[in-house]
Amino acid sequence: MNKPIMAKATAVWLVDNTTLSFRQIGEFCGLHELEVQGIADGDVAVGVKGFDPIANNQLTQEEITKAEADPIHNLKLKFNAAAVGEEKRRGPRYTPLSKRQDRPASILWLVKFHPELSDGQISKLVGTTKPTIQSIRERTHWNISNIQPIDPVALGLCKQSELDAAVQKANAKKAKEGEVMSDEERRKLVSTEQSLGMDPEPKMPSAISGLETFSLTDTEDEEEKPEETLVDADSLFNLPNASDDEDEEDDQP
Repeated sequence: MNKPIMAKATAVWLVDNTTLSFRQIGEFCGLHELEVQGIADGDVAVGVKGFDPIANNQLTQEEITKAEADPIHNLKLKFNAAAVGEEKRRGPRYTPLSKRQDRPASILWLVKFHPELSDGQISKLVGTTKPTIQSIRERTHWNISNIQPIDPVALGLCKQSELDAAVQKANAKKAKEGEVMSDEERRKLVSTEQSLGMDPEPKMPSAISGLETFSLTDTEDEEEKPEETLVDADSLFNLPNASDDEDEEDDQP
């Protein structure tokens, strides 16, 4: 249901100038019934000047009279022929001022990693113009040397589901035309939901990394190792025998 412009100011006017119920005013202005009651009590919208919906061509006096006589009746906004089709108007995606400087980086990322996307699809994803996309494709952009490719999802310029849908649509069109996709292009077709549903690869906890081959028991190789021969201290230092020393003393005059 369409709402009137300046809804809270319109509610103030209806509270002050009609006998409509709080529910009827809330339904018409898109406010909660308790909020309308707060307006009547002076706790909400203090200092807000009432906005006359009759003078501003949003309501008729007959509609208000009908609603006052029937508490169940809901007010209906007056038909305005000039407003027909306003909600269906489609334009480029709005990008906040703080993120507009990031659009060239996201365009370069899409052109580099998803060349199958058309200029129209990229324009809808990040809210840019086709000349800008063409200049980045041809590397004639004035700041192309300083632009680094960044994922538009990470920048908040589009949703991952929107990017997945655009890539799948582009590849379906490419397959319909008879072109064969490479393995790299097929890997890009995995959506976020599918990638999140895959079993994670087993990983070694960082706290025990490097201890994969550690064991508290002796291995078979150590059991089969031959026993080492014991080394005698005398043979190690090559000490002379005591009998040899006695012979040498006897030989001396």
